[in-house]
Parts: sequence; structure tokens; C-alpha cells
Amino acid sequence: MAQANELKTGAPPELVIARSLAAPRALVFKAWSSAEHVKRWFCPESYSVPEATIDFRPGGVFDVCMRSPEGRDFWSRGEYIEIAAPERLVFRTGIAVGAEQKFNAHTTVTFSDEGVGTRIIVRQIYEVFDPAFLFAIEGAPEGWRTTLDKLEREVARIKTAENRSVVHASFTLERTYDASPAQVFRALTDMAAKARWFSGGDGYEIVEREMDVRPGGRECLKGRWSSGVTTHFEAIYFDVIPNARLVYAYEMHLDDRKISVSLATIELEPAGAGTRLVVNEQGAFLDGYDDAGSRERGTEFLLDRLGASLKG
Repeated sequence: MAQANELKTGAPPELVIARSLAAPRALVFKAWSSAEHVKRWFCPESYSVPEATIDFRPGGVFDVCMRSPEGRDFWSRGEYIEIAAPERLVFRTGIAVGAEQKFNAHTTVTFSDEGVGTRIIVRQIYEVFDPAFLFAIEGAPEGWRTTLDKLEREVARIKTAENRSVVHASFTLERTYDASPAQVFRALTDMAAKARWFSGGDGYEIVEREMDVRPGGRECLKGRWSSGVTTHFEAIYFDVIPNARLVYAYEMHLDDRKISVSLATIELEPAGAGTRLVVNEQGAFLDGYDDAGSRERGTEFLLDRLGASLKG
């Protein structure tokens, strides 16, 4: 929502713009509280903030440099008047060219709970000393709209950063196959042979597969479930001993979200006329992803498919 009153007898308009954000008030308020955050969002689309000085207290400095796409810098300098966390924020800023003040802006931001999110309302009134700068005020509704788009992205970034977590898990699995170590090793390292067993099974469509098994080589498998969810396995090999050992690290993604980073070792040794295979895996599960043992169960499923492929 944005509105501005009619320009009457040279009086500048008042701006009111509101936005709902999917984050608690304290977190949204935090995005206004430091130069680190303000530099990421406090400017219209296509502008940037190369410098900012924020002294977040009543009477503290609020100085922001906005750089245009053409590289021209506009300094907005002012001070905080009122800070009532996480409910209300008032500050005054102005733009000057040299020693001549062009206009001032008095900004009040209120933060209120809206379900599990936050509703912010920005109110801004102006004093204009140079009519040539009325263009900046006339463009304020659109400028604030794109600025709040950036605020929304910054709030999402902070929310993600504050929810960072890592949960570690490990497992060891064994299988004995009625095949030679060379046959099992080929099923693990030859792309055509591995394609017979290394996939999600029913309801899973392969989108991309690449494989280069050597120290420093990479393997990639991307696929899509019938639900539309995509998975992405990306591995790099560190140790390759033919017919005996593979050591590799891999990332797993669900859609665009990285859910884990793992280190895996596969060892092969003769077992009578067959082969004993041992998989040892250590995983770091990221940012709230709850594996709940599914990686171990998934690996068991794949090892069973590997065994079935060796019989074909």
C-alpha cells in the first residue's frame, strides 16, 4: 500500500507505505539496526549503498550513501530521534549539495505483529528547500516499494543465517555379493553399470548424470520425483584404489536447498568366491534438515539394488 496527498501550495506530500513480512518483529527490527544490514537494502532497486554510518540510539548518526547505476553518490545524513524496540523507529535525514540543504525527510516506522509475521508501516513527511528536488519526493512511493523489496530479502537472509545448524550422523553398512571385487568395483565406477542401480527407483526421473571416477574426478546425478521435488547429488573423489577402495565427499540438495555434506568410504575385499563390501559414511545435516535415519535406509536400498544388478 502506498499513498501520497495532493501537493498543495507548494507543500510536499506525505508518504505512507506498508509491507507484511514473514518474520517476527524483533528480527525485522534488527534489519534497521546496523550498517551491516542497512548497506544490503536501504536504497531503491538498481542503487547500492557503498557506505553507511549507523549509531543506533536516540541522537545517534544515521548517514547513508546511495550510489546510482551511473556511479553518482547521494548522501542522506541524519540522526535517530526515537528507538522503541521492536515497535517504533523515528529518524530524520536530509540531502545537501555542498553546504546547501536541498530537502529533509522525517521518517516514522511502526512494527506490529501480524500472525506469525510482522506488519511495518513507513510514514514520511518532507521539507523541500529546492524545488528542483521535488522529483526525489515524487518518486518516493516507487523508491520505497523497491527498497522494501530489498528489506524483505534481507530479513529472509537474516532469518536463514540465524537458523543455521549442523547435526552430525554416521553409519556403517556391510554386504557380501556373489561377484568378484573387480565386478563390484566396475558396478561402482562405470557409468553405464552404475546407472543400473544408482537412482531413486519408481517415480524418479533422471535429469542429468555425469561420472569421472579418479582422484579429483566428479560425479553428478540430478533427478526429479513425480511430486516435482528435485534432488541433486554432487560428489568429488579423493582416493581410488581399483578393486579395493573409494573415498569421496558429496553434497545433497533438495530443490535449491543444500541439506547435507558427507564423507563416504567404500572398501572391497575378497570373501570366498565373492566380495565383502563395507560402506562407512559421516554426514553433516544442515540448517534444520531432519534426516531421521533416511540416509542410512536409502543407502541400504541402493546396496540391495547394487546386489540385484550384479546378478543380471
